[in-house]
Amino acid sequence: MPPKSKAAAAAAAAAAAQPVAVEDLFTTLHRHIEAGEFPQAVKVADQVLAAAPGDEDAVRCKVVAHIKSDAIEKALAAIRAAERLPIDLSYCKAYCYYRQNKLQEALDLLKGQEETSAILQLESQIYYRLGRMNDCMNSYEKLQKFKVESMDLKINIIAALVAAGRASEVQATMKAQKVDLSSRALRDTRSFELAYNSACSLIENKKYSEAKEQLDLAKRIGKEELMVDEYGDDDIEYELAPVSAQLAYVHQLQGQTQEAMETYNNITSRNLADPSSLAVATTNLISLKGTRDAADSLRKLSRLIEKSTAPNQLQLIESLESKLSPRQKEALYSAHVLLLLHANKIDQAHEFVSGLLGMFQDSTFPVLLQAAVHVREKKVQKAEEVLSQYAEKHPENSKGVLLSLAQIAASANHFQIAADSLSKIVDMQHMPATVATLVALKERLGDSNGASSVLDSAIQWWKNSMTEDNKLDVFMREAATFKLNHGRDEEACQLYEDLVKSFGSAEALAGLVATSARTNLEKAEQYEKKLKPLPGLKGINVESLEKTSGARPFEAPKPMEQDVTDEVKKQKAKKRKRKPRYPKGFDPANPGPPPDPERWLPKRERSSYRPKRKDKRAQVRGAQGAVSRDGTSSASASSSSKANQATKAPAAAPEPPKGSNKSRKKKSRS
Repeated sequence: MPPKSKAAAAAAAAAAAQPVAVEDLFTTLHRHIEAGEFPQAVKVADQVLAAAPGDEDAVRCKVVAHIKSDAIEKALAAIRAAERLPIDLSYCKAYCYYRQNKLQEALDLLKGQEETSAILQLESQIYYRLGRMNDCMNSYEKLQKFKVESMDLKINIIAALVAAGRASEVQATMKAQKVDLSSRALRDTRSFELAYNSACSLIENKKYSEAKEQLDLAKRIGKEELMVDEYGDDDIEYELAPVSAQLAYVHQLQGQTQEAMETYNNITSRNLADPSSLAVATTNLISLKGTRDAADSLRKLSRLIEKSTAPNQLQLIESLESKLSPRQKEALYSAHVLLLLHANKIDQAHEFVSGLLGMFQDSTFPVLLQAAVHVREKKVQKAEEVLSQYAEKHPENSKGVLLSLAQIAASANHFQIAADSLSKIVDMQHMPATVATLVALKERLGDSNGASSVLDSAIQWWKNSMTEDNKLDVFMREAATFKLNHGRDEEACQLYEDLVKSFGSAEALAGLVATSARTNLEKAEQYEKKLKPLPGLKGINVESLEKTSGARPFEAPKPMEQDVTDEVKKQKAKKRKRKPRYPKGFDPANPGPPPDPERWLPKRERSSYRPKRKDKRAQVRGAQGAVSRDGTSSASASSSSKANQATKAPAAAPEPPKGSNKSRKKKSRS
């Protein structure tokens, strides 16, 4: 290759020295961004800023390129470097804080900003992470006026409704946005996330069969899309792990525990799942296993939790802290505390619960766990005190706490505390289980008037209720029975009369006649005529029946016997009763003490049996003439015992030595 001439080299140097036009740099920057080459875009943006310092578009492109390449710290550094410039980068800064899970700082930056679609979407995501679902839904509702046509937005709205406990509104909300959530429509849209979130809403509505169908559909759509993108089998299983975990959860809710455990074990053992799916599968598997392998379950959960740098604070490992919802975190922490209690690690449970009380100040589950620890320590009064104090401070959020307090108090025979706790739950006073429990507690306390007033209040509520499943007749019947058993005949009679007039019950009519016979005979006779006559009683004279001594047991007719011959009758007549034969010397008039009932049992099985005592005296072992370790004391003791034996029984004569067989034969011959 020939060397370059001096003129060509000088021209190249001059061209390099000339600055590139800013327009050309922006063209290159746009090309890199469109191709997703964000690190190269950052370099070009720096060139633009070198040529045109403070250019707003270049600064924004640099910040966004850092965010797109997941370099959040570099993006924040670029934002701080541009603070002296008249550029508003508060949205980008808030998004960076959101990515770093600094949610409150991000929310503070968005306050006072103009409510654009981008601001509202980020705000809704922050509220979702914070667990403030109602605020999240408010942000999504404000987004409706912008008419943002985005499938991702619709998917997020479904997730927010489910997390907010408003899964029943999903169908109507999606219908208003012209989104069909039927299985056929989801198959046409080919949206994996939409099918998955729709299945989650069906689970919350307890439509498990439909949810399973849509989860299977989501898994099939996701697998087909990933296969098109040339994913491997392990990668496909990793990406679809959330669907597999949710399918196992549906099996668990349907009572198919074996299928659920197999899926959970597969997810946890193969480790082909994202951290959040692994945590969910581990927690649900532990809930299925219960107290079995508590130590192993505790070890698995401990790997997901770590102590925070702040005092008395807990946090999940870094890969889980920003992924799990508050509801999922509560389930995980609760499982950990219950396992500590089953493992009898009370001190660790106390320490863990104290950390949860500081983290979840607006939630009831740490208070319930604290009460559970006190109950495990058999400090029932302390548990009742903790729950009562919380219920007084947070009356609007104390239903679960009051129910737990009633359960603990009733188990400890503190019936008054249990009854008072249930009475404070206003929206449950009409429910059958609550009414039955309150009546039982009042009866235990001897307060029949209070029990009667509970039944009267429930009857009044059901009279005013317009529900399809009205239980007024059930409550009136039970109340009439209760009042009749407690001597309130007139009130019971009135209830039976209302039952007959309102429902025409034959059972109530019979009860009315029986009850009226005690209070108002004319009314009893009046309603007695409405009773249907029993079949087969027309020909019976009641007066003669009353004079009889009573009913006799019915005897079935004997089968017909054949004619007995005279000879057989004579043989039967000849048979006579023989006197019983007694043992020799036995006097039946004076039989004496009764025989031992255990005489047929072996001696070792009789109650009077006492085993022989073993000889615990020291025995000398070893060679002849050896002395035991106990010394002379043991020897003297043994000699004294032998002497005593000698005085008690005469010594036996020694046997003569036996001769051989040959000598015996010789003697016999002689």
